[in-house]
Amino acid sequence: MKKINITYWIITAIFAAFMLFSAIPDILVAPDAVAMVTGLGYPKYFIPFIGVAKLLGVVAILIPGFTRLKEWAYAGLFFDLVGATYSAIAAYGFHTAVLFMVLPIGFLFLSYFLWHKKFELRKRTTVA
Repeated sequence: MKKINITYWIITAIFAAFMLFSAIPDILVAPDAVAMVTGLGYPKYFIPFIGVAKLLGVVAILIPGFTRLKEWAYAGLFFDLVGATYSAIAAYGFHTAVLFMVLPIGFLFLSYFLWHKKFELRKRTTVA
């Protein structure tokens, strides 16, 4: 249980940091974020919205408890990452730089898997 808990928090912290560092420029409507998002074809008003949504998702996956909210947060962050990957491929074609997105998506899946494993182990130990 302790090993899974430590691994979960390390993976989740790395994933949350990635998402947080991508949310801050969006919230602040930084020129780089504007150039990237509008280059993909999205309107400028979408930028702070998606930034705040990412920030709320990060908060939701870091706060213990709130099982249903955590499920929705993981789903929302997944759709954000997959949508960004798809948008980049649709706008610019496939480039090897797009393969970088495998890392945050992989961390998301690993965090989600470990969270469920941790949740199941906790459920078994409290019932027994």
